[in-house]
Order: sequence, then structure tokens, then C-alpha cells
Amino acid sequence: MSESFKALAVPMRRDILDLLKEGKMSAGDIASHFNVTQPAISYHLNILKKANLIYESKYKNFIYYELNTTVFDHLILWLKTIKGADEE
Repeated sequence: MSESFKALAVPMRRDILDLLKEGKMSAGDIASHFNVTQPAISYHLNILKKANLIYESKYKNFIYYELNTTVFDHLILWLKTIKGADEE
């Protein structure tokens, strides 16, 4: 879980996750939304993958990225337990 929070700490990574809410995208599609180099996008995608917030699938010569909603479900449940502890 700590890797997830570290990954979420960077605004660009949160922006990438927002893009992926619409569905799977290639790295090039993601990069077209930002004014940074392709290696910078790859770096952020790798951090998000290591945190299991996204996963990749390959189709022909392309790699597509999409959200791993299971991890977000776990984070939300954990955050709800924190909020519930405050209400008692």
C-alpha cells in the first residue's frame, strides 16, 4: 500500500490515472496529453505499474495501459476504516 501512496503523491501520475479512467491507452496516447518527453512518461508509467495501480497488455506492436481498479478498491476500503475510527 505504501508504494501506491508514493505513486499517487505526484500530480502527473494522478493526471495519467485520470486519463486512464476513460479506458486503455498506449504510452504515445498518454504522452500526447503532456508537455514532457516520452522517457518521462515511461518513467511515470513504470512507477504506477510497480505500485499495481495500472497494468499493461500487449497487442501486436503496441502496449496499452489501463487502471487496476482492484488496488483502488483496497485503498478505498482501508481509508474508510480510518474514517470509521474517527467517528467512534
